[in-house]
Amino acid sequence: MQSYPCAERLTLVEQVHGCTVADPYRWLEDPLASERWLRDQDDLWLTYAASLTSRFRWKSRVRQLSDVSSVSTPVWRGGRCFTLRRETGQQYAVLYVDETPLLDPKQLDPSGLTTLDAWQPSPDGTKLAYQLSRGGDERSALSVLDISSGQVIDGPIDGCRYSPVAWLPDNDTFYYVRFRQVRRHRLGDPDDATVLAGEASYGLEISADGRWLTICTTTDVWLADLTTDALPRHLPQEATTIMSVGPDGRLYVVTTQDAPTGRICVGDPTEPTVWHDYIRPTAPLTGLAVLDDVVLVSTATEITVHDRLTGRLLRTLELPGHGSVGSLSGHGQRAWFTYTDSVTPPTVCCYDAGKVQTPLRHAEPSDTHQLTTSSGVELRVIGKPGPRPTILYGYGGFGQELTPTYSAFALAWVEAGGSFVTATLRTRHSKQETVDDFLAAAEHLIAEGWTTADQLAICGESNGGLLTAAALTQRPELFAAAVCSAPLTDMVRYELSGLGERWTAEYGTAQDPDDFKNLLSYSPYHRVADGVKYPAVLLTAFGNDTRVDPLHARKLCAALQHATASTRPVLLRFEPDAGHTTGGVNLAADILAFVAHQTGLDS
Repeated sequence: MQSYPCAERLTLVEQVHGCTVADPYRWLEDPLASERWLRDQDDLWLTYAASLTSRFRWKSRVRQLSDVSSVSTPVWRGGRCFTLRRETGQQYAVLYVDETPLLDPKQLDPSGLTTLDAWQPSPDGTKLAYQLSRGGDERSALSVLDISSGQVIDGPIDGCRYSPVAWLPDNDTFYYVRFRQVRRHRLGDPDDATVLAGEASYGLEISADGRWLTICTTTDVWLADLTTDALPRHLPQEATTIMSVGPDGRLYVVTTQDAPTGRICVGDPTEPTVWHDYIRPTAPLTGLAVLDDVVLVSTATEITVHDRLTGRLLRTLELPGHGSVGSLSGHGQRAWFTYTDSVTPPTVCCYDAGKVQTPLRHAEPSDTHQLTTSSGVELRVIGKPGPRPTILYGYGGFGQELTPTYSAFALAWVEAGGSFVTATLRTRHSKQETVDDFLAAAEHLIAEGWTTADQLAICGESNGGLLTAAALTQRPELFAAAVCSAPLTDMVRYELSGLGERWTAEYGTAQDPDDFKNLLSYSPYHRVADGVKYPAVLLTAFGNDTRVDPLHARKLCAALQHATASTRPVLLRFEPDAGHTTGGVNLAADILAFVAHQTGLDS
């Protein structure tokens, strides 16, 4: 049996809503109290990692496959074109104006710890509002750059985590979100005007003529006529609804009311409660671009072209392959969108409404298979038929669907002889049903001969880390290995740290008795049982993660190390200076080496 660092087990037991809840590792929530334990876990991981001789091979190949150039869809302001570009060999993308580099995070901070989180040019293209954070903590500070001189003329303003910025036509004033409140800022003025004081995750947009400001959350919409002094008008909604005023002056409304996949309506912004059906996409909407004569609508895998006046379907664009669409934007007669699939890095495609389009075809991914379980879960398999070492990857939350995407991690694994499987899990009201779908996917792969329990590993990040943690604690016999990256694991107390308090719409709240019982029923930390032969487990956590506190990984690690009767290891890989989204080549290589060793791919 593996020897693990000593972790005191408290006799802490609480009664919550009539349920008995044990929490023996509550002390690991305190980063100071857990310092020595964490150092011992670091030593354990480093000792194990040193035995994985394939780490260096994986690192080399992942770096090669990751080192691809990329460019964002363009943003046009005042005749200037703004794009993010990353050339091969660069750590971060550089923001360009036309063909001139404008903002390079590496030049701002040679240490490589500073990232460009968001940016928005002024309407005339003379100024740039941009947001920087350091060490992956995503705590953005907003500054304003004069593009001609390259000088910072305002800021930094803290508390602007991924804030939307909506400039007024005067190019000196903008609306933005600070400390989760909507504010109006004038360059050089130290005092902002508070527009909405209630804290929420707001989206902002101003119409091209500067008259209309729309403010949206997941449950509420406000519309302000900026030609008057009236406060924004609250337009409560019964479903998820987003509004904006297009360049043609019409009110465009995207809503899930009476349409589970969403529908597009149009109206007059002077009568914002009156709208009529315009377009009904066949899948959840991801983008909308209003051009001079047509409207483009994108879903995760399709773009359709519609008559601007009537919404009538004119055509469906031929894409380069059977991949994913993203980042749709439009300007005049042209629209741009990104395309990617399993073997194609994200690339920008242009649609010109005034020209006959010739589709650009890429080579289709080889050895790709579509499977469906008896319960309706769709699986995308990259690799040859098995049985062979297999990674099953899932997410299953926040309405996000996994679609074909270029992944150096997956390609390196398949090249080495494994299979990589993505499960398109349906986001359910009950998280347990999502876990059940993931378990059904694993059972299907084993039953149909694609892999075996001794060759199957599951991987997930963030909400996907919760998914894999729940799966391994409920059906440990199905897996040889599990990787839980930045996971939630203590669902009884998830609201008390990170961004947990903002996720109650997704998971429910422990304050409600029914929600609490549901959370406790699948909470991975509370499902760990003594004497069970758990699979090999690698938990990864990050010191600057402001979304999911590393305490979740610490607590589950201690619980599994105490309980497991297996000879397979339970390990914690911790990066103190990284954030939720900053895992890179080293992390990918370590995960691949760990999984390859446990599933026999290295043998």
